[in-house]
Amino acid sequence: MSSESRASTSTDGFTAEERAAMKERAAELRAQKGRTKGAAKAAAELQDVLDAIAKLPDDADRALAERLHVVITEAGPQLAPRTWYGMPAYALDGKVLCFVQPASKFDTRYTTLGFNDTAQLDDGAMWPASFAVTSLGPAEQKTITELVQRAIG
Repeated sequence: MSSESRASTSTDGFTAEERAAMKERAAELRAQKGRTKGAAKAAAELQDVLDAIAKLPDDADRALAERLHVVITEAGPQLAPRTWYGMPAYALDGKVLCFVQPASKFDTRYTTLGFNDTAQLDDGAMWPASFAVTSLGPAEQKTITELVQRAIG
């Protein structure tokens, strides 16, 4: 669906996909509030990520998200997997450092690996904070590993 047709179906300025993501975020916050700290919370949040990946409607999107999950968690074992607006995300000290936005999430043509402002990717006055990912070979895996490790600081 084009952005024009999505926008025209929205009465409040948000697309159906954006409204769904906001509802997912509200549900995530309610779930997090009810969880105790520690290993049980970490296990539940990891399961949320795995469930979000498993629910992806497109096989290629799901396979890419699964591989990105492995690369990110291996590159940053100190990161805490959790969902963020229904997407797989990885937090450092309680703040989302990076996230995977599957193409199917907002009907885009590629999956995005995004980094929030807590990521230590600064490089002069301007630097990329999100990356389109269409496949994941050895070169991309190496680049993502380096980005995640650099983002952690």
